[in-house]
Amino acid sequence: MAVRVLLADDQQLIRTALRMVMADLPDLEVVGEAATGGEAVALTGELDPDVVVMDIRMPGMDGIEATRRITGGAGDAITGGAGDARIVVLTTFDDDEYVYGALRAGASGFLVKDMALDDIIGAVRVVAAGDALIAPSVTRRLIQDFAGRTAPAGGRARRELTGITEREREVLTLVGTGLSNAEIADELCISVATAKTYMTRLLTKLDARDRVQLVITAYEAGLVSAGR
Repeated sequence: MAVRVLLADDQQLIRTALRMVMADLPDLEVVGEAATGGEAVALTGELDPDVVVMDIRMPGMDGIEATRRITGGAGDAITGGAGDARIVVLTTFDDDEYVYGALRAGASGFLVKDMALDDIIGAVRVVAAGDALIAPSVTRRLIQDFAGRTAPAGGRARRELTGITEREREVLTLVGTGLSNAEIADELCISVATAKTYMTRLLTKLDARDRVQLVITAYEAGLVSAGR
């Protein structure tokens, strides 16, 4: 079954370029387009896409607020199944504040508008598959910086992790350092399939949407420090 994609960007040229590329791919289907954040929220509720490619700077409601409403980052996820839609945010490396806001809102991936179209398509597939680390060298920096800003400090209590095994805690720690499933498997001398099984269990037990949320959880629980 093809991945259902909603394109949300106020630039018609970008939406058209992405639609044209995806039209030739059997595993991706563009089900709608939005020019504002408000339209993105409304169409997500109507069309129930798997992935929303979301611009941040749009007139009216911006992409961060739209992401929050779609994912339930503010406790108000769209009903009718659309709350499961994953968000890939369009941003620039210089706009880190937008990235942090998008992370808090529940985004699963980050793209730069001047990336090659093939890379953007690949990122959509990665997020649709339930992962979130698109460009490790970039996302590790962003997530670590984000986690360093939001990690427990001073009198703020660390997040308590209950219901997970010591092995799962070990895997979560490695996820927090930015390791891939293959790297985790090498580190723990287990198969990649076993590493994926642990990931699935952690996502379920910690009620995490994707890998980004697991990374943040690892920092919030004190398993990984911002400088690690």
